[in-house]
Amino acid sequence: MFDSAIQETAMGPWAPRHVSWLEMACYFSGALLVAAFATWWILQRGGRIGLDEPDNRRKLHAKAISRLGGAPIFLAVGLASLVAGYIGGLGWSRWLPVAVCNALIFSVGFVDDLKPLGARVKLVGQIGTALILYALGVSIDILSNPFGEGSVSLGWWSLPLTLLWLVSIPNIVNLIDGMDGLAGGFGLFLSLTLAFLGYYSRQPDVLVVSLAMAGALGGFLIFNLPPARIFLGDGGAYLIGFFIASVSLFTSNKGSIIGALLVVIIALGVPILDTLFAIIRRAIRGVSIFNADAEHIHHRLILLGYSKGGALAAMYSVCLALSLVGLSILMTKGVALPMVGALLFLLALGAARYLGYIRSWSNFRSQISDAMERRRQREFFRAYGRVLDFEVERCTDLQSFSTLFQHGLERMGLSMQSWTRSQPEILNLGGSNHITIHRPEDATDLAEWHIRLDVLLPALERCLEKWKALPSSAEIKSAAVPPHFPLSVTA
Repeated sequence: MFDSAIQETAMGPWAPRHVSWLEMACYFSGALLVAAFATWWILQRGGRIGLDEPDNRRKLHAKAISRLGGAPIFLAVGLASLVAGYIGGLGWSRWLPVAVCNALIFSVGFVDDLKPLGARVKLVGQIGTALILYALGVSIDILSNPFGEGSVSLGWWSLPLTLLWLVSIPNIVNLIDGMDGLAGGFGLFLSLTLAFLGYYSRQPDVLVVSLAMAGALGGFLIFNLPPARIFLGDGGAYLIGFFIASVSLFTSNKGSIIGALLVVIIALGVPILDTLFAIIRRAIRGVSIFNADAEHIHHRLILLGYSKGGALAAMYSVCLALSLVGLSILMTKGVALPMVGALLFLLALGAARYLGYIRSWSNFRSQISDAMERRRQREFFRAYGRVLDFEVERCTDLQSFSTLFQHGLERMGLSMQSWTRSQPEILNLGGSNHITIHRPEDATDLAEWHIRLDVLLPALERCLEKWKALPSSAEIKSAAVPPHFPLSVTA
């Protein structure tokens, strides 16, 4: 139990009273029960909105699953915060900006779960929410050494650093949300870490809201662990990430805020490492960092033979270990920091090799050369995809476009017709609209072919808009010959 010294912390008129262990348990279990019941209610109601449809490529679940899992988490944390503020007697006034902005960021993701907004629109929403929180006084202004003397006033750097922190963490959490129970479990561990920081820094309000988030995530995970019956969606992932980012700014006084941020950064080691690998991988391949792929850490673990449960347990274990490491740095006044830094560097190198991102250190240069060659091939496909997109506007009827479409496919080594040693790939355009494209059966991996085939989607979507139909081999004026294969570099 906190003693009366808590009320002497530098929290001004909003210094909250102490919180007993029984109250802590009530906030955690209450949020867990609310989230579990609300999630169950969503599953019972079913419905046709916010469903994540399988695509037989990245999304391999057997049936459509709801992406509205963020709603019960938001409800549980909101109710717990209201109880803590009005009934529990904890200070709540200073939390109003954080509560409002967490609601805003959840709304951005939740709307996207109902109807996709696009990456740029979501990014604008994230930056706008972060700017509002900054304008309301929640920012990183002074960085003091929490392990010794000295401090640095950030000045105008306060704005970009605060925005970077508030925008990057939600996206990191969202990026790793590609496996049942993964982002929710990481959020649970990180919320418990924040709760300990609240306890350690004698801020019971931080402790209570963090326990509420941990409890809400625990209730949600009952239905999200493999095989998942409901997904977090962007709303849930953004809420978890923004909650962690914003609450971490409250876990210590402004002067020593770097200590709390350092703990959170280390605890986020796995998602940060996964994000770093994704950025490097996509930069080398010449694709947008917002393009989804199936080469995240959890995908690699499954390829190495782990079951979904085994991969999840392995990543949970690393997250828990890193959370404890981060807390140990804070509690040892930074004595362990150099050793932890070296350990994390070696961990990153070892993970890159073990997970197969680097196949061999001796052939690393050759691997980079192959990757650059694949990037040039992908640019070739992208160029033809844009040409076909323009051709939709130029053609007056579907038949003439079908002929041009088939000729374009041939230049890419593809066809709407099968031939010896070809493989069919189905491109889904929503609803019952789909088209089958045949590709060569070669050594190029399936993920690479999926990236190449995706360049056809904009032209096909325009085709649907203009003619309400898709190209068909039956409409081609002249018979197509088996395609020429100018591109045949292995993955």
